[in-house]
Amino acid sequence: MSLTTLLSYLLLGFTLAAPIGPVNSTRFDKGIKNGFWHAWVVAVGSMIADGIFMLLVYLGMVHFLEIPIVQIFLWLFGAFVLLYSGFEGIFTIDSITLANNRGKDSLFNCFLTGFIMSISSPLSVLFWLGIYGSILAKTAQAFGTEQLLIYSGMIFLGLALWDVLVAALTNSFRRFLTVKSLRFISMASCVSLVGFGLYFGYQGLHALFG
Repeated sequence: MSLTTLLSYLLLGFTLAAPIGPVNSTRFDKGIKNGFWHAWVVAVGSMIADGIFMLLVYLGMVHFLEIPIVQIFLWLFGAFVLLYSGFEGIFTIDSITLANNRGKDSLFNCFLTGFIMSISSPLSVLFWLGIYGSILAKTAQAFGTEQLLIYSGMIFLGLALWDVLVAALTNSFRRFLTVKSLRFISMASCVSLVGFGLYFGYQGLHALFG
């Protein structure tokens, strides 16, 4: 086990967390509105869901997630969560101010939002089954099963580092915003959530009736 190999898995986890998706949009929105801890708590909820998926893949319980009715439920429930969160944010956009918006969302609600968005997202399921599953197989073949937990831990640490970085950036970026720009960024994040929700809903209905 070399330091270079460990760092490569750490970097892998960092880059896997980076693409824009529903959780990153929510994380950015909560951080801009409320600060570091709210953005970070969204990420903690998401990471726990990611950890559950990693454990399912690790234990070989992926077949449950491949059952069509389970996938349909995830698509439709994920669509509901995203559309609700997106439209709620859009309809309350005028209430956002720099002075009194900080801390408005509770930490528990932010945590729950991050967890539910990740655990109900078929994109997360496909992501962990496809990417992490293949990484797991490759690692077992190259290094043996005794190294799997260590390298999986480095991937998870990479995810955590990304989450801390995003939370810190949104908190710092907030200082330079006006009310107008704050509302614009929040609107963009909410529209992104609605877009993902419509996509999830389409996929769910297509799988159900198609």
